[in-house]
Amino acid sequence: TRSDTGAGVPAVPGPRADTPPASGLAAWLLTPRPPSPPGVWREGRVPRPDEDPDAMGDRELFGGALLALLGALLVWSLCWNGYIRVWLWPLEWVTTDAWRGTRLHVTATYAYYVLFAVFLAWVFGRIGNWPRVWRRVRPGALRLLRAPADTPPLPVARTRRAVAAILAGALAWGLSFGGVWLFWLEPLWAVVPDSWWEEGDTTAYVIAYNIHYLLWTVSLVTAAAVLGGWRDIARLVWGRRTDGKGARDADGTPIPDPTRWDELREAGLDRAADRLRDDARSGAMNDVDHVRLAELWRRARAVPGAREAFAAAVEADGAGALSHPSGARDLPVRTARHDLLTGQVLIGRAVADERNPHSHRGEAVAFDPEVLGTSLVAVGPPGSGKTGRVIRPVVEALCLRALAGRAAVVAVGAAGAGLGSDDAFDVVIRVGDPGTSHLLDPWGGCEDTDEAAALLAEALVGGGRDDPEEAALAIAQLIGPYRAAYGHFPGVPELRALLDGAGALLHTLHDDLGRAGDRTHQRDLAVRARQAERPDDIGRRLADRLGLLERAGLAGPADPARRARPFAVGVPDRPLRVRVDLPAGGHAEAGRIIVRLLLTRFASAVTRRPDRSLFACLVLDDAASALTPGTVRDLARLRPAGAGAVLALRSLDEVPEPLRPALLGTVGCLMAFSGVTTWDAEHFARAWGKEWTEDRDVTRAPDRTGGVVKRTVRGVRRLFTGRETTTETVTVRRVERERRPASELAHRLPPRHAVLSVTSTEGESGPPILVRLGD
Repeated sequence: TRSDTGAGVPAVPGPRADTPPASGLAAWLLTPRPPSPPGVWREGRVPRPDEDPDAMGDRELFGGALLALLGALLVWSLCWNGYIRVWLWPLEWVTTDAWRGTRLHVTATYAYYVLFAVFLAWVFGRIGNWPRVWRRVRPGALRLLRAPADTPPLPVARTRRAVAAILAGALAWGLSFGGVWLFWLEPLWAVVPDSWWEEGDTTAYVIAYNIHYLLWTVSLVTAAAVLGGWRDIARLVWGRRTDGKGARDADGTPIPDPTRWDELREAGLDRAADRLRDDARSGAMNDVDHVRLAELWRRARAVPGAREAFAAAVEADGAGALSHPSGARDLPVRTARHDLLTGQVLIGRAVADERNPHSHRGEAVAFDPEVLGTSLVAVGPPGSGKTGRVIRPVVEALCLRALAGRAAVVAVGAAGAGLGSDDAFDVVIRVGDPGTSHLLDPWGGCEDTDEAAALLAEALVGGGRDDPEEAALAIAQLIGPYRAAYGHFPGVPELRALLDGAGALLHTLHDDLGRAGDRTHQRDLAVRARQAERPDDIGRRLADRLGLLERAGLAGPADPARRARPFAVGVPDRPLRVRVDLPAGGHAEAGRIIVRLLLTRFASAVTRRPDRSLFACLVLDDAASALTPGTVRDLARLRPAGAGAVLALRSLDEVPEPLRPALLGTVGCLMAFSGVTTWDAEHFARAWGKEWTEDRDVTRAPDRTGGVVKRTVRGVRRLFTGRETTTETVTVRRVERERRPASELAHRLPPRHAVLSVTSTEGESGPPILVRLGD
């Protein structure tokens, strides 16, 4: 395609422009997506012009432009009526007496008049800042013309061509009706009878010559429009295609129609390409279908024999071919604006305020995998908009990418948190609900005993006083023998009983290992039995924590026949959409343990997977007490593994104090919502650091110098611009100040606003900007 779709986004197949696109999908695909800083919405974005160092108010700008216009008209009137003769000197210098009275002299005179008028307009336009006036009124003019708000500025070369055509047409019109050019009247003289001329201004004569004058004027306007490219300019302004040759870019180059899928045609798969083209133009194909099929075609080209299988599936099912295993091709509801070509989801708009950098003011703000790959920490009190305006749109975007075969998402939150309907997910795990279709596997699909013990120990200990290594050793001494005897890890009730020192179960396990001849694991059991006799043994404390999980319903119903099958959340090896509802009621501590378990297992799984092309993301709607020294270290390992985590917190007080600087320094995206406390704001202010700025001290005093003429000029200027002439004394100093002071974050953030800083996976970072959420 013409537009840059960013890293990891496949090119839109089929560049051709001989057929105009006929569907909303084609218009969406043809929307330009210029490169942008991280976190900036790209679809239809028009880059902001550079900052104007001499910004003016409306009254000063428009008043100065009006004063310059009146000055230009005054000078032209004085010159035209003969009060000023200097302007005719260049014309007199280049003409001779022999030319006077000839048509060549009259033509040169008219051309000189036009050039002098253009010169006056240029001089007074510079004095009155007319280009700046146009940039100021351009958005309103586009709304008046009902043009798109993101209509790009006209190219300079095309603007010059159009202006030159207007000037040439005005000169030709003046020469024609000024009596210099007479050839255009010969057709009128040829068709009008001589009697009409002799009778004078009869009705027939007046009608005839007025029609001829009108036709000649229309001819001049048409010639100027063709030579000046006015039709292309109108198409740029109104966004319409008027020539039937497809869309064109700012330079007039035809834009390919991405719905033709010509890459399939080049591979000899014409029937498949025709089927996809028909579905795209009939509306049977949506954005998810296009992105999914483009990704599948990209993969099929690299596999022998896969092209034919792809073509056969497309010919049979069209846009619905090779869909997601769930059969879904879209989400039931979209609550945010998404762009699947870039993977972005719109979350708000940067406020056009002086506190934001000029390059980001008014820009739409979005999240994409390039940003979420560095992980996000969002801090704000309840009701600040974390879930509804950030977490829910991010989950939606990841679910859409999963349907397109490009992402896997695990969303964790309380029951009824509003992360999406059940139909939007492939697997819904309701911890503690007897009717749930899946149970949460506490081992997360681990095959290694030591790894499984370490992950469970990290989740159970949770950064408390107990040593995670000691806890992992105690668990490993039990689950290793259990797996050796029975071929699988124990469930939560069995492991709890083993840690609690259940004699009958330990004796049975010891006997089963003896019959199998496994002396090594028998020794592990013996060591665990001796350690359990110590009064400070960690096993009983671990058993108590497992009891919390058991009472919360993690193990499912007591009757094995009624239990659902376990599901290993921590293996994101396919485009899966998973939602985990934490237990409700009085099981808050069990929910924290489950969140830590999911976070540790997710980080371990994504770093070990061989194929990292699938972006995997864990979204925690409430990450309270989920962060331990181990999990913070795991967050740093997600970026190179093609994964990320989104962590929502009510306050940084929910994170152990020693971990707060490490957490804010590890993640790449920080978000502080309105209502954060002063203590939280101080952490964010330190994380965003300081910058060197110019501190300008300006001292102004009214200008009272000069005589009558100078004072009169100052009075006229004050009348039009509303600004008194002053003398200024400027003192400039370079000082180092915080980008976002803590007092501003804690007390000056309006409702539905947040301060956001992002970093891409390539290391490009953006400044902290004030964002209005939901716009």
